[in-house]
Amino acid sequence: QVQLVESGGGLVQPGGSLRLSCAASGFTLTDYAIGLFRQAPGKEREGVSCITNWDDFIYTADSFKGRFAIDRDIAKNTVYLQMNSLKPEDTGVYYCAARHRSSALTYPLREASYTSWGQGTQVTVSA
Repeated sequence: QVQLVESGGGLVQPGGSLRLSCAASGFTLTDYAIGLFRQAPGKEREGVSCITNWDDFIYTADSFKGRFAIDRDIAKNTVYLQMNSLKPEDTGVYYCAARHRSSALTYPLREASYTSWGQGTQVTVSA
């Protein structure tokens, strides 16, 4: 059974950093793509970044490049999102999602591309 558990969220001041974790269980990480999404208050969920763990392909939405970076630890079956220079508009619930490599990942930052989701972790950027 595919399970994803996000952690690492919290309250941080503008300009600060957080490192979110997405711990995967019930499957082999290298057979899956992991996508990271954000849902800001009152807005739709948007794709932040993704990594295809069988070939290390990384795709990050333009609006997050230079501040956010995805990486993973295969031994720990965990994907991370390092978030730097945080802004109040980065506030929201951050989710990770998984998709098996058996079919092409044509749209890596679309919600519909993923089949399993975590419960999310809240990030609040405020002074």
